[in-house]
Amino acid sequence: MDVIKTQQISSRPIEKVIVHPLVLLSIVDNYNRVARDTRKRVVGVLLGISSKGVVDVSNSYAVPFEEDEKDPRIWFLDHNYHESMFSMFKRINAKEHVVGWYSSGPKLRENDLDVHALFNDYVPNPVLVIIDVQPKELGIPTKAYYAVEELKENATQKSQKVFVHVPSEIAAHEVEEIGVEHLLRDVKDTSISTLATEVTSKLAALKGLDARLREIRGYLDLVIDGKLPLNHEILYHLQDVFNLPPNLNVNELVKAFAVKTNDMMLVIYLSSLIRSVIALHNLINNKVSVSCALLYMLCSYIIDKINIALNDIYIFPFLSSKSMKEIYAPRGYHSPLSN
Repeated sequence: MDVIKTQQISSRPIEKVIVHPLVLLSIVDNYNRVARDTRKRVVGVLLGISSKGVVDVSNSYAVPFEEDEKDPRIWFLDHNYHESMFSMFKRINAKEHVVGWYSSGPKLRENDLDVHALFNDYVPNPVLVIIDVQPKELGIPTKAYYAVEELKENATQKSQKVFVHVPSEIAAHEVEEIGVEHLLRDVKDTSISTLATEVTSKLAALKGLDARLREIRGYLDLVIDGKLPLNHEILYHLQDVFNLPPNLNVNELVKAFAVKTNDMMLVIYLSSLIRSVIALHNLINNKVSVSCALLYMLCSYIIDKINIALNDIYIFPFLSSKSMKEIYAPRGYHSPLSN
């Protein structure tokens, strides 16, 4: 599948694609119900608003889709189902329009241009958002594209449509963030502390930063070796990125970082100390409870034995003289009731 880098397009009709969390949840749910543990992919329609080169994808719905694994030119998308679903969605929110379609990919396929051409009947510049429902790399699981006409240098060659990559990001309104937090609260592992969650998030962020830096280094090495042309727009963006970090050679900044780190470590140390004291307190209380229970059982056993002995003593006077003789005579004792 042909893809043109965004830096090669001077004027782009679409500058950025914003995907909301509700769309991601809907696509993952569709994949789990239809194509889980299979090689199939799911396809659906993206709804939202397009304004000033920014496509805001706020909603979506699935569409029945089938394709032949052996021959990618054979595929079927139920556009009648799409039209009926869109008419119902339009009654709920008339501001949302068709802005494109999505695929669970996880990459572009040969028939994507043909499917993309179908959505030209509903929107002038549809976008294709590929959602990786099982991401293996760090970063956002979305990749956005739109199609442009590629002009050939030779007039005898026919022009063709190609996909152009466009930046994408995940964003949400405040109401959506609250809803997502409540939804994720039910699936959160309560055995993991907040500190462990924060450390895991920081580690994932550092791994993502390392992967991006390695990618930048690989690109610069290819430019130095002459395998890729020099692109000033990319260099400007890289310069902006490396201008963001602070200058660590300033003594005041180094001291401020040290003070901030020491304050954080003090809080962590006190938290660990309090947790250890509480654990020891619970252990001591547990041992005291067990000791009291054993002492109670021992006292109960002794009292039961004493009661049995006292019962034997108080039962004897009520026995007949004949019975007492039968008890003491074989042992050679003298019965207290005998004359």
